[in-house]
Amino acid sequence: MSARTRIKICGVSRPEDVAAAVDAGADAIGLVFHPGSPRHVTLTQATALALALPPYVTPVGLFVNADAAKLAAAVAAIPTLVLQFHGDETPAQCAAAGRPFLKAARMAPGLDLLNFSRRFSGAQGLLLDAHVEAFGGSGKVFDWSLVPRGVPHRLVLSGGLHAGNVGSGIREIRPWAVDVSSGVESTRGVKDAAAIHAFCDAVREADLRIEASVS
Repeated sequence: MSARTRIKICGVSRPEDVAAAVDAGADAIGLVFHPGSPRHVTLTQATALALALPPYVTPVGLFVNADAAKLAAAVAAIPTLVLQFHGDETPAQCAAAGRPFLKAARMAPGLDLLNFSRRFSGAQGLLLDAHVEAFGGSGKVFDWSLVPRGVPHRLVLSGGLHAGNVGSGIREIRPWAVDVSSGVESTRGVKDAAAIHAFCDAVREADLRIEASVS
């Protein structure tokens, strides 16, 4: 059976970005609800973008230490929304919305990812990102050797990915999915359709090479 790495295009803020992600074969788009991000969208904007998605492409809402009312409003407006937490949320806070969620792990040296995984056992997956001062997308690549074997969660590789390095990340980590934002932009916060297509093509090429190596 061939493995397929899922693809999320994060920080989508325009209808043409949604169209490019869908056309390139992405599995999910990321809607950033964190006001401190240059990719921030309002609930009205996010709802319109989510409604433009075809079946089987998932909207994912990125939150950073959001209050319960903001989470409830997003879930009510976008019933298919998967939640992605990038702040200091506790396991109980992540679970309180009653929706599937992912928890971001900021991969600093010394982080015990196995313990982190046990703490957030209710998460559908862990998103691995670089550790920087600001929350949310960093645009930085972390040391992939920090990821131990045997993490029981599905892993989503993030942090500074682009078409030129995502294949290496897939071969080293073998993640369930990859998540890209700044690596498919023409300018900060503005997605580039050609870069989105190139990224998705690079993911598929990496999957094919892995399949060929084990067949």
